Amino acid sequence: MRVLCVDDDRINTLLFEQLCLAAGLSEVEFAESGEEALRLAAAWQPQLLVLDLHLPDTDGLALLPRLRAALGRPGLPAVLCTAELPDDVAPRAQAAGFDACWTKPVAFEQVRAALAQFAAAARESAS
Repeated sequence: MRVLCVDDDRINTLLFEQLCLAAGLSEVEFAESGEEALRLAAAWQPQLLVLDLHLPDTDGLALLPRLRAALGRPGLPAVLCTAELPDDVAPRAQAAGFDACWTKPVAFEQVRAALAQFAAAARESAS
C-alpha cells in the first residue's frame, strides 16, 4: 500500500516512517507542504493519505479535498494527524471526510492496527 504522509516536522515523519516499516509497509512518501503533496500525489498515486492539521501553506482539512479532486478519487482513505486535543479536532476531521484522526505523538499499536486495516481494504479494492 502506498502511503503519502504530509507533515512539516521532520521528527514526526521519521517516527511515522518507522511505524510504517514496523507494520510491513515500505511504500511511503513524504511531503512538507500542501503544494509539494499535490505534485507528489499526482505522480505517485497514493492509496492512503496521512495529513498533518497544520502545514506551512495550508491545513490538512483544506488539503484533503484538493488531493482527492486532483487524483480523481473522492473516497481515497485519509487520516488527520494533530497534536491538538482529539475532542476538539475529531469532529472537524470527520465532517471534512477523514476516516480517522490520530493524536501526536501517535500510539504505535493504534497506528499499526489502522494501517493493517487500510492495507487490507486497499488489497480488496484492487482485486
